[in-house]
Parts: sequence; C-alpha cells; structure tokens
Amino acid sequence: MNPVYALFSAAYIFAIFFLADSGAASQIGEFNPYSLLHVPLYGGLTLLVLLSLCTGKGKYTPERLVAGAIIVGIVGALDEFHQTFIPTREGTWGDFFIDLLGVIIASLVFRRFFPFLQRKFGLVSGKSGF
Repeated sequence: MNPVYALFSAAYIFAIFFLADSGAASQIGEFNPYSLLHVPLYGGLTLLVLLSLCTGKGKYTPERLVAGAIIVGIVGALDEFHQTFIPTREGTWGDFFIDLLGVIIASLVFRRFFPFLQRKFGLVSGKSGF
C-alpha cells in the first residue's frame, strides 16, 4: 500500500464526513438538484483508494481493483447513513446509487488507462492479460 495515497484517501474521507454538515454543502445542494456532484466526488475518492492499493511493482490485480471499489462503496453507504443524523441533510438510496455510479466510472477509467499508469507509477499487473 502506498502510504501517501492512503493518507490522501483518509483525508478525503474525513472531509466528506466533516463537510456534510457545513453550510457549503447546503449551498452546493441548491445548484445540484439530482446530486450529480456525487459522481466526481466518489470517483475521485475511488481513484485515490485504487492508487493507494495498486501502486507498486506487482500490486495491481483485479482483486485489488474490486476491493478498492467495495471500500469506497462502503464509505458511500456510511456517508448516506451518517447524513440521516444531520438535521439539514438527508441520506437517500438515490444518492447512494449515484455514489456507486461514480465508483464504477472511476474503476473503469482506472482499468482502461492501466498502460499509462504502468508507465507513470511503475504498476505491474499480477496477472497477464489484464
């Protein structure tokens, strides 16, 4: 695991939970009626988590790709649950599924651009053909 990306991932998760009760989140919500900003929010977190799990020689495997997506999906579910306790927010299944859409898109982008990531970060696939 790459400790730098792991630290960035942890800070990102902290910010998601901490800022859920901020005035900024309420103001952004006025311009985001369908919660579509959840897609880049959770997509960015997915990329950070995947970089923390997959950076390094021999660490990029399909299992780590799936594990990273599951981890971020759990964070999304916990965030929506957490929002049910905030008076100015509401956690909804729709928001959770939009979170998952961001996770899926980012995972596919990560997988698709693996050759670039391999050159840039020195990633090596644990299984051939992936």
